[in-house]
Amino acid sequence: MIDRRRFLEGLGVAALTAAAFVTLASPNGLGAFSFIGSAQAQTVDTAKLMTEGALPDIVLGKADAPVTIVEYASMTCGHCAQFHNATYPVLKEKYIDTGKVKLILREFPLDIVAKAAFMIARCAGPDKYYPMVTTLFETQKNWAFNNNAAQQLLGIAKQSGMTEAQFNTCLNDTKLAGQIDEVAKRGATEFNVNSTPTFFINGKQVSGAMSPADLDKEIGPLLPK
Repeated sequence: MIDRRRFLEGLGVAALTAAAFVTLASPNGLGAFSFIGSAQAQTVDTAKLMTEGALPDIVLGKADAPVTIVEYASMTCGHCAQFHNATYPVLKEKYIDTGKVKLILREFPLDIVAKAAFMIARCAGPDKYYPMVTTLFETQKNWAFNNNAAQQLLGIAKQSGMTEAQFNTCLNDTKLAGQIDEVAKRGATEFNVNSTPTFFINGKQVSGAMSPADLDKEIGPLLPK
């Protein structure tokens, strides 16, 4: 049985995500996590944004979709879960599955448990990444703020076909942990990501959990007439 102490030791307290030096997740996780400072809407260089960083992007949707959404999220962020549970299904059915939008989720974990969850999603493989992310957000309240988060995450991993040995190997992958750190650090330093979720819709920064109506408002003008 994996207890929380072993979980934290295995992942490595020293390997806390780059974001964690500024702020850790709040105990109840109900708010958006943010860095010190205020978010300022901006439009970033799309070519620079689409250049892959330390980890390969896992793209959901058609490669030639006219709209690209890059999302920076933390798995223990309540507003991120709100978006993925309420708005993401609409996004997928209405825009991604119809070839209008492609989505790229980039890791921006603000605490060690969120980082572990992202590691598990990555270890599940590219084909299972988004289904795993969906499951983790749907069950966030069961594992994210649980004193035995590791055991809860193990149960979720097993449901996806991962063995306990693979789970342990994944969480002890220091290279992967460092790569996730670099993804978060790049988001903060190069694209001014300072809260979760933060979206870039064809380069335009939009912060906060968008509703389906918000989504329509942002995407509609970008679609071919």
